[in-house]
Amino acid sequence: MTDVILSYVVWSPDASVIPGFERLRWYSLLFALGFIISQQVMVYIFRKEGQDERLVDKLTIYMVLATIIGARLGHVLFYEPEKYLSNPLDILKVWEGGLASHGAAVAIMLALYLYSRKIPTQSYFWIMDRIVIVVAMTGAMIRMGNLMNSEIGGKPNGNDSGFVYARDTEEILTTLKIPVLEVDAYKPKNRASELKGNGIVPVNFDIKIEKGGYQEADLRNTLETDVKYVLTRFQSSLKYLAEDPNTPLNYDLLDKGDHYLATVRTFGVSRYPTQIYEAITYLLIFIGLFWIWFRYDSRVPDGLLLGLFFISVFGMRFVWEYFKENQVDFEEGLSLNMGQYLSIPLVIAGIVFTILALKKGLKPKENQGTGS
Repeated sequence: MTDVILSYVVWSPDASVIPGFERLRWYSLLFALGFIISQQVMVYIFRKEGQDERLVDKLTIYMVLATIIGARLGHVLFYEPEKYLSNPLDILKVWEGGLASHGAAVAIMLALYLYSRKIPTQSYFWIMDRIVIVVAMTGAMIRMGNLMNSEIGGKPNGNDSGFVYARDTEEILTTLKIPVLEVDAYKPKNRASELKGNGIVPVNFDIKIEKGGYQEADLRNTLETDVKYVLTRFQSSLKYLAEDPNTPLNYDLLDKGDHYLATVRTFGVSRYPTQIYEAITYLLIFIGLFWIWFRYDSRVPDGLLLGLFFISVFGMRFVWEYFKENQVDFEEGLSLNMGQYLSIPLVIAGIVFTILALKKGLKPKENQGTGS
């Protein structure tokens, strides 16, 4: 059992929920589910505290717009300003990736300020204290979406118990000049003796090839040149794999009757699955914040849950950034990466909010349901 838990995983899920239907992707589905579940939790909170449940729909609109716009602009301004400001229309291409949670945090704070001004029964800190509960849960689901996209992964961990991200290489191999039907990356069961404990682990690629007019000799020549090129020259392969460019391609080619099957034996780089670390962290924060609210509801002093959220979410974000790969090249020369620099002021703000809230103490019971 211990060997199974500590063993590495070759990670290459289809980013689409339904294979072949690219419009519905796991990231989008989990992102949407996060907001749907959050809406239901907020309905429960509003009902329990005597607020108008119909306001949750209005609140959801503010949250969705603030999250998407803020996260996108946060990435544009903090991570790649030159790229996007020179091509402003690319800012709208959210589907190409590039969202920053720090930008979403700032935008949500501004959006909820506008929301609270229109709702006299809900002060700014009252609504912020409750919205951060579900934001933590949504953050957990978004990180699982990142995992399904094989993005925002971790640095090499130097041991044999991490994730090898193989999806990019699978996709590149399907574009070979030969008629590739299917590519499947996996952890081989018969290569355990090749594990050295250094984080360079065995990975196999099964390439199913249509016979067509190919002779086996011609096919072998193509595999030995083109597949070797993919494994050693492409940026994603250099990042996630560890194929030796100075050795011949290690593979078998079998005639399966109606198709050929090439089994390529190579190596991958074991990395920290930081998406999972963050998702678990945010889920635990959601549970903790929800428990505090459930225990005290309207008696919670204004700003306490907001402060605890900032301290825990961005404090742990600061920690996990040590294990994550940098998102853009300029971060390589920094002592801390951009995510850590942006987390520091939010943690400090969280400490201030928490101290001020604790000084006030719990609200008297007669204030329940007032939203003030």
